[in-house]
Amino acid sequence: MEGVVSGSWLEAMYRGRRVLVTGHTGFKGSWLCEWLLAMGAIVRGFSLPPPTKPSLFEQLGLANRLDDQVIADIREPGAIAAAIGEFQPDYVFHLAAQPLVRASYQIPVETFQTNVIGTCLVLDAVRLAGRACSVVIATTDKCYENQGQGRAFTEADRLGGHDPYSASKAAAELIVASYRDSFFSGPSSGIFVASARAGNVIGGGDWSEDRIVPDAVRALAESRPIPVRNPGSVRPWQHVLEPLAGYLVLGARLTERAEFRSAFNFGPQGDSQRTVQDLVEGILRVWPGSWVNESPAVAPHEAAHLTLSTRKAEEHLSWKPVWAFDETIRETIAWYRQPASQAGPFTRGQITRFTEAAAAKGLPWAQQNS
Repeated sequence: MEGVVSGSWLEAMYRGRRVLVTGHTGFKGSWLCEWLLAMGAIVRGFSLPPPTKPSLFEQLGLANRLDDQVIADIREPGAIAAAIGEFQPDYVFHLAAQPLVRASYQIPVETFQTNVIGTCLVLDAVRLAGRACSVVIATTDKCYENQGQGRAFTEADRLGGHDPYSASKAAAELIVASYRDSFFSGPSSGIFVASARAGNVIGGGDWSEDRIVPDAVRALAESRPIPVRNPGSVRPWQHVLEPLAGYLVLGARLTERAEFRSAFNFGPQGDSQRTVQDLVEGILRVWPGSWVNESPAVAPHEAAHLTLSTRKAEEHLSWKPVWAFDETIRETIAWYRQPASQAGPFTRGQITRFTEAAAAKGLPWAQQNS
C-alpha cells in the first residue's frame, strides 16, 4: 500500500474507518485526505471549493477518490449537521478555517464567523448525531496570548490574540473546552474531543497568497528575488506531515485516557524554530536565487517571536518530530520542482518516506502492528 509502512499501528487504527475531514480542499486537508486514503480509510470531505489555483486538492485528483464530498460553507448550520448525521463518522478532523493572519485584518467578521461559529457548529452537529466518535479540532500555535516573552508556549499558557485570526482561534479553543465539559465528559458520552495547536507548516502544494514558501516558489520560478516581510521573526517551522501525524495519533488514542481529551501542541525540534530569514536562506541553498527585504514601514501587528513546547505530546502520545529543518526544506522544494503530472506520486512518496523515517526513529505509531 503506497503512502504508509504497511501493517503499521496507525494504519490499523484507520483502515476501514469512516473519517470526515472539514476543509478537505485546502492545503493541510488535502495532505490529510491523501494519507487517510493510503491507510484504507473511508474518507468524506466537507469544505468550500479549493481556495487557490492551482490547488493541491485538484493536483491529487481527490474529488474522484473520496467516498463523497459536500461542497458547502462551514457556517451553514444545516449543512454540517446533515453531513455528520448522514455519514455517521468514526473520526472527525475539523480543519476548515480562515487560516491567514493578514487576511483576518481585511475580513475580521468572516474570520470570526468561520473559525468560531464554524467550530461550534461542528461540535454541535456531533452532539446532535449522538454517535460515538473521536473529534480533533485543529486550531493554531497563535492561540496563545503572546506578549513577546521569548519562551516556548505550553498548553497551560493563557489564551489570547492581538489579531482577529489569533483571537478567533483562542475563542475556538474555549468553545472546544466548553463542549467537552458540558456535553462530552460523562462516562456514557462516547464522544471524545481534543484540540491540536500546530506550528507554522510548510510543504508541497501550498499555493496560498501571502505565505512565505509559495511566495518564494513563485518568485524563484519567475527569476525574481523573494519578497520577504519581517525577516527577523521567529517561527516554529515544520513539514505539514509532522502535525498531521500528531492529529492522526491523537485521534486514534482519544478513547484511551481522559487526559488525551485536551489540547496538544505539535511543533518542530528546537533547532527548527528559526527566523524567516533562516527559512528563506535555506530555500536558496536548494533553489538558487536571491531575496529582498520588503518589510513595510507600517504593517498590521504580527508576533516577532513564537515557539512551542511539545513536551506534552512527546510524553503522553509518544509523538515526536521526524524531519529536521534542512530536510523539511529539501522535501518541500523538491515537491515544487517536480512536473505537475507527478504531484500525486511524489506526494504519496513523501508520505512513505516520512513514515519510514518515523519507524526508523522508533516512533510507536509507525511501527509494525503486532
